[in-house]
Amino acid sequence: MVNPELLEILRCPVCIRDEGKQALLTLHRDVWLLCQDCDRKYPILDDIPVMLIEVGDKWAATAVDALPVPPPNLD
Repeated sequence: MVNPELLEILRCPVCIRDEGKQALLTLHRDVWLLCQDCDRKYPILDDIPVMLIEVGDKWAATAVDALPVPPPNLD
């Protein structure tokens, strides 16, 4: 489980650059962080959020209901 205090301060690395966006992330099924502004999705692997832009880009077009649980490894 990711520390709740960490979840409160994490922001989408793409949207945080745009002053008009809040870049807020919501927790989905305890293993995904979903950006409320751009629909990028970031997996949580071994209790560590993977906040890499290219990873978020990979999952952006995936419907929330289609996200795999648990997320696949980054191999």
